[in-house]
Amino acid sequence: MSGATDNKDGFLPPPAGEILGHPKALWNLFGAEFWERFMYYGMRAMLAVHVAAAFFAHLGDGARAQASLTFGGYTSMVYMTGIAGGFVADRILGYQRSIMLGGALMAVGMFMLMAPDLTTFLLGLAVIVVGNGLFKPNISTMVGKLYAPGDARRDSGFTIFYMGINAGALIAPIICASIIGSQYGYRWGFFAAGIGMILGLMVFQGLKHWLGHVGTSPEGKQGWGPVLQVLVAAAVLVVPVFFLLSQSEVLGGLLIAMMLGLVAYFIYSGVTSGDKVQLHRYIAMLILFCANILFWALFEQAGSSLNFLAQDFVKMPDVSIFGWTPTFEVFQSVNPVFIIVLAPLFASLWPALDGKALNPSIPRKFAYGLAGAAIGFYVLVFAIQNFVDAGGKISWMWLTLTYLIHTMGELCLSPIGLAMVTKLARPQETGLAMGGWFLSIAMANYVAGRIAAIASGGSGHGEAASSLVQYADTFNQLFIIGIVIAALFFLAAPLINKLMHGVK
Repeated sequence: MSGATDNKDGFLPPPAGEILGHPKALWNLFGAEFWERFMYYGMRAMLAVHVAAAFFAHLGDGARAQASLTFGGYTSMVYMTGIAGGFVADRILGYQRSIMLGGALMAVGMFMLMAPDLTTFLLGLAVIVVGNGLFKPNISTMVGKLYAPGDARRDSGFTIFYMGINAGALIAPIICASIIGSQYGYRWGFFAAGIGMILGLMVFQGLKHWLGHVGTSPEGKQGWGPVLQVLVAAAVLVVPVFFLLSQSEVLGGLLIAMMLGLVAYFIYSGVTSGDKVQLHRYIAMLILFCANILFWALFEQAGSSLNFLAQDFVKMPDVSIFGWTPTFEVFQSVNPVFIIVLAPLFASLWPALDGKALNPSIPRKFAYGLAGAAIGFYVLVFAIQNFVDAGGKISWMWLTLTYLIHTMGELCLSPIGLAMVTKLARPQETGLAMGGWFLSIAMANYVAGRIAAIASGGSGHGEAASSLVQYADTFNQLFIIGIVIAALFFLAAPLINKLMHGVK
């Protein structure tokens, strides 16, 4: 059966059957995303540290700055290619085949990261970037396609899906980085992450019958021809991605151009639809994309500047677990721990508040998320100014508290944002809109890399490596910017909500 639909809402339910009150297909997507995130967060925990030590050590104090720029370039393009991936799924392959092809490419790229030379390593990153564009936005879009318009379970479904993301992210840094990577070399940590991606593909394919028609090929696009066409296009796309990984300024300009193009497209689509309500909804969506950029620019310090801070200036707890002593990489698992603990509470909180007419609007939830990201950085500023020990380090508890506050902000914004995109976009443009959501995160990651280069390695041009004072100065600026923008979004929430025309 093709992915075409035949009712007025453009919705056909997935195959019958539920688990814990949600379609069975949700749990297929949960499992596939679990292992894909195991791959991503496993390698993310090691990436900046490995790149600095293995490829840029000759730069001395500038190694971390250059590694932060490479990290920011990679993480931005991982999300940037979601625009193309959403288009491919909407118009050419369908969501199911896009996910399988993207996952296979990511597994190949991950194994390429084991190479000892920088060229092959960067090619591996480029292959992962292209594969992720086919995988990441489309599996999120499929979650939205499991629920009818107006289904109250949608937000909770996305929160459950978000737990799958974070369950994989929880164990990945421990297994890939702190156990395998730190003891046998980070290259073997990348190998373990690649195995995780293969397991994700096995889950997705093995439980494919739970999806039924959801995400199948568009009418007339069945067969191997479209797959081969997309594969050739992916191979061609690897070349410019490889180039951009080492050209930070060019990448920044390209991201700005893509964001402007995205704005123009959705405004044009809203106008030509002849539906004023849809135009307003797209304007609201684009405004919230701006909040998303700022939030993730702050939050994504986790894999770079906060990781370097933990390596040099955070005193680890003196414990041993079955002979294993936690290393600084385990902080990359702290956020997922809090997500798993708190996500069920937030998932039940929103419906409970809604029943009492107290549920904050989507723009207000975004404002709370921004405030959480900002306040989390002030915690570190406060600790650095008041609680540095004789060894020049702060307690692990302060960084853990920062991650807790960041996580609470994330739960107010990220799963809500994923659901928001599927509600505000036209059904035939949902994949592209989800790609736009991830493009906003791409812009955020690029900015995050520039910030991290300043916080952890001078200005990014080889100046002296960072000190605790430099971290405090940078984080204090992030706090001020974040809290001011959060307040502005809080005050503008009624106007944004009006543009959404009843979408909650």
